[in-house]
Amino acid sequence: MKQYKVVIYQEGMLGSLVLGSSKVDPVKFTDFLNMNASQGWQVVTMEKDIRRMLLLWKREAYVVIMERDA
Repeated sequence: MKQYKVVIYQEGMLGSLVLGSSKVDPVKFTDFLNMNASQGWQVVTMEKDIRRMLLLWKREAYVVIMERDA
């Protein structure tokens, strides 16, 4: 039997407010993926999304679907 988890990974609001847009930090994203991998999660698929914040600013986000054996 498989267990699934969906996570929306995005950076904080501060970068978007200061810079006008915010991209995901690859080092933090790698740490996030490695932390989940250490708990047995494997990434099944991932989708990049640009999310609006307060109608004026944009920030990058990833919808990550993971699975592991239950």
